[in-house]
Amino acid sequence: MDQDQILGRISAMVEEERALREAVSSGRIDSATEQERLGDLERALDQCWDLLRQRRAKTEFGENPDEAQVRPASQVEGYES
Repeated sequence: MDQDQILGRISAMVEEERALREAVSSGRIDSATEQERLGDLERALDQCWDLLRQRRAKTEFGENPDEAQVRPASQVEGYES
C-alpha cells in the first residue's frame, strides 16, 4: 500500500467513525454496536498511521518505503504522535 492509498483508507475510516456517531445519536444503532465498531476502527487507524510513519521514515533515511510492514494492532495500539 502506498502513501496515497494509506491516506485514502484513513480518510474512509474517519468518515465511518463520523457516520457511526451519527447513527447512534439518531437511534439507528445502539451504543454497544457503535463502541464495538469504533474499537475496530481505532485499531485499524493505529495500524495505518504506524504504517504511514514507517514509510515516511524509510523514505527520509534513503530506504525503500515499500519494505514497511503492517504491525499487529497490539503493538501499535495507543502510540502517541
